[in-house]
Amino acid sequence: MKFLTDETDENIRLDNYLTNLIADISRSKLQNAIKNGYVTVNGEIKKASHKIHEGDVIEFEQQVIEEVKINPQNIPLDIVWEDENMLVVNKPSGMLTHPTTIERENTLVNALLYKYCNNLSDVNGEFRRGIVHRLDRNTSGLLMIAKNNEAHEILANQIKNKTAIKKYLAIVKGSVKNESGIINLPIGRHPTQPHKMAVVEGGKPSITEYKVLERFKNSTYLELNLKTGRTHQIRVHMSYFRTPVFNDTLYGARPEKIKTQEQVLQAYKLQFTKPFSDEIINLEIEPDEKIQKVLKYLRSQK
Repeated sequence: MKFLTDETDENIRLDNYLTNLIADISRSKLQNAIKNGYVTVNGEIKKASHKIHEGDVIEFEQQVIEEVKINPQNIPLDIVWEDENMLVVNKPSGMLTHPTTIERENTLVNALLYKYCNNLSDVNGEFRRGIVHRLDRNTSGLLMIAKNNEAHEILANQIKNKTAIKKYLAIVKGSVKNESGIINLPIGRHPTQPHKMAVVEGGKPSITEYKVLERFKNSTYLELNLKTGRTHQIRVHMSYFRTPVFNDTLYGARPEKIKTQEQVLQAYKLQFTKPFSDEIINLEIEPDEKIQKVLKYLRSQK
């Protein structure tokens, strides 16, 4: 069994990475499998505490660990673009991109398995069938899905090499100082709260470009372009300047009079090269319900 890591897996312990991917196997059993040499990283045996990096190939002997299957579910998919090798789906806010050891139902992968059965890449195992990159549960928007492993690797390389372009819309609290700019601050695990990320010395290079679209009394509407793809990157960078994403309580936003599901953030533009072709695909969707709802409220307060 083989897994290919991406940017969001950066600096995670090897045993934690496998625990997040494989259900019904205790962490101690996984650690024993690693200790006994059944797991390799780029062909080498590593300790359970080894920190993995983007682009690592992790393999282990399949007979050691029996993988749990994920059930297909008839959940509607908002397909924005599709060909024989891939598709782009508009993931709604509130939906997990893929199952975890705790939640195995009502995710995007459950829906994809129902529609496409086994016609999805399995580079990253059953839990991430077809998934090339991810969005947080409460972040909506465009995601590339691979139907085969060859297309998956082509798309993953475009993300790694920064030739795929991903742009976001966000409403943040407070007034962003400049009309446009670049945030270049390293991001890593929060030193005391491991479920969060933070701007930390020694973190991975993280670059976010932003442009102001509209200003309000105490909020700003932004377009953001990710030049890197760290976990929670936009949320962390905006929170660092005390302009957290609207309703992002994990990163310091206070509850608002107008209620939405957590962060008001959407991946609304996507550009990539079609696999096995030189054709450039440009996709854009309308602001989602959360953004429209908050904009309507803020404009009414002007």
